[in-house]
Amino acid sequence: MNWFVEVVKKYAVFSGRARRKEYWMYTLFYMIFAVVASIVDLAVLGSQILSLVMALGLLLPSLGVTVRRLHDTGRSGWWILIALIPLVGGIVLLVFLCLDGEAGANKHGENPKFVQAHA
Repeated sequence: MNWFVEVVKKYAVFSGRARRKEYWMYTLFYMIFAVVASIVDLAVLGSQILSLVMALGLLLPSLGVTVRRLHDTGRSGWWILIALIPLVGGIVLLVFLCLDGEAGANKHGENPKFVQAHA
């Protein structure tokens, strides 16, 4: 849960780098909250308003952590737009998000694994 809260605190930060763990833990909790919101929407509200509000509220944090994750792999944040290409784009983006970050510092900052381990 800490990983999710940290990403939300940096909701509009598009610079720097994000570890794989940070990205995937955020994604895990996002999906859990999305499923719960969908169940509440269907069972109680009869609409999808709660899911829509959650998705809009977490749009910037989601984009921010994805861009920082791409920075960790040495890519520009603009690579997020590859997901707009049907089928192939999403697969390519998924591969980029799963790759390990660059070992040392890159043009986007220090390696977050090294910084967190020695901070």
